[in-house]
Amino acid sequence: MDVKNVFLHGDLQEEIYMKLPFGMTNSSPHDVCKLKSSLYGLKQAPQSWFEKFRSAILSFSFTQS
Repeated sequence: MDVKNVFLHGDLQEEIYMKLPFGMTNSSPHDVCKLKSSLYGLKQAPQSWFEKFRSAILSFSFTQS
């Protein structure tokens, strides 16, 4: 796993929608897209990555203190 991009590897636990970036499309300014994975600047990014990391470590029989 690339540590520089670690927050991009988290799995989202909820549905999150975002407005399309300027210039992305010529359709309505009210168009949104549903995120399939985490991205930089998302408040949930650190937590979603930590949960994925935590479950991977626990699957190797480590214990959480």
